[in-house]
Amino acid sequence: MSKRQKPRTQREKYGEELRLRRTAAGLTQEELGERVVCSPTLISHFEAGRRLPKSDDARRVDLALKTDGFFERWLEDLESKYTDHFAAVAELEQQATVINQFALSLVPGVLQTDDYARALFCAYRPNYTPEELDEFVVIRTKRRRILDGPSQPVLWTLLDEAVLRRRVGGPQAMADQLQKIADMAEAGRLRLHVLPYGVGAHALMQSLLTLMIFEDSAPVAYVEGFLTGNLMDDPALVSACQTAYALALSDALSHQESLAVVRAVAEEHAHGRQ
Repeated sequence: MSKRQKPRTQREKYGEELRLRRTAAGLTQEELGERVVCSPTLISHFEAGRRLPKSDDARRVDLALKTDGFFERWLEDLESKYTDHFAAVAELEQQATVINQFALSLVPGVLQTDDYARALFCAYRPNYTPEELDEFVVIRTKRRRILDGPSQPVLWTLLDEAVLRRRVGGPQAMADQLQKIADMAEAGRLRLHVLPYGVGAHALMQSLLTLMIFEDSAPVAYVEGFLTGNLMDDPALVSACQTAYALALSDALSHQESLAVVRAVAEEHAHGRQ
């Protein structure tokens, strides 16, 4: 049986096409870099799908490779509203058949309500405009679309109790957020588990973690920190992440117990008892 390859993003397909066209033109990365007016290292990043060229760079690539605006036109479809470290993740989660997510301190983005997302943005952007705030909320909540329609992924959601207790956006916003998660769990749209404080140390204490499984590609894992993220496809690393998730899940409350806890904490928020 052949080894499954990791899923390819549109960025990676763009980079592969760039590499093929450059090779067909008989140019090295250094030579193309000279014509585009950038370093060969940046060309390497473009071809690996790690970076996207700016519009002017793509225009110069087309001129150098005589591709009649091909790369500049394709670039318009690839420009992402997400940060560089998350752009590929946002694309891959649309392809996933199963998503296992663990949240350490805040509700996963794909489940956030508008009010919850708005409060998060306000907390870490001291000088924002109303327009920026509205744009952030729209971008964040657009990710919820992957949960609509017949091809939605199977979604496992594992929450540290801290996610439930930290009041984001005020009592009512937090109550609404938790009720939304509980409603989705009760409707069968996600499998919900809570890691209570009483568990003490658990396998995922150090980081947010998302695991994605695909129909025809190898699984990937994603961890995230402040202004950074790491998308992993190395089989050994992905396997280690899967094991950590399984260990943490084994310490969690059952689906029904978790649902009851989330409902109860939502009521506490709604009545100001937190």
